[in-house]
Amino acid sequence: MRRIVTALIAATVLACAIASDAQDEQSRTRAVSGKAVHYFTTAMIHSQTPTATGMIQRSTDIIELSGDLKGRVLYHPTSVFDFVKGTLVNTGNQVFSGTVLGSSPVLLHDDEFRFEVDLNTGGLESGEVHLTDRIAGPKVRCDLVAVGAGEKTPEGDSIVDYRGTCTLKK
Repeated sequence: MRRIVTALIAATVLACAIASDAQDEQSRTRAVSGKAVHYFTTAMIHSQTPTATGMIQRSTDIIELSGDLKGRVLYHPTSVFDFVKGTLVNTGNQVFSGTVLGSSPVLLHDDEFRFEVDLNTGGLESGEVHLTDRIAGPKVRCDLVAVGAGEKTPEGDSIVDYRGTCTLKK
């Protein structure tokens, strides 16, 4: 009986190891980085609602990514401006359309992003992007951090750097 139990345990451990190896071969996580241009100058403002310290704005914006992610983001933020504190916080929905590390075209959705901006400097204090909901194309997930120091294009659009990881599944 003891040999049977030991054999079953050994077989289970071996099966788990084989499954883990197969899973590792089926997905790969890679570091990614690049730049993003947020086209504020062409944003469509849908609404602006005054608050006690600023306003809440809803808009549709375009962001263009270069680097390891190449493509565009249709960005639909709810922007909370607090002019007393000098802050802006963006949350909402966005969809990335493009390629990741040379992949086939992919559409990825994110409803968990959060960007905090210092309105006094124009710098991006912190920004997180979670492109985890695949709509079409290869199975890809990306978690990114965006940082910016107030750099602008000649037209006045914001330029930020991004870095993070993307997992591509076969």
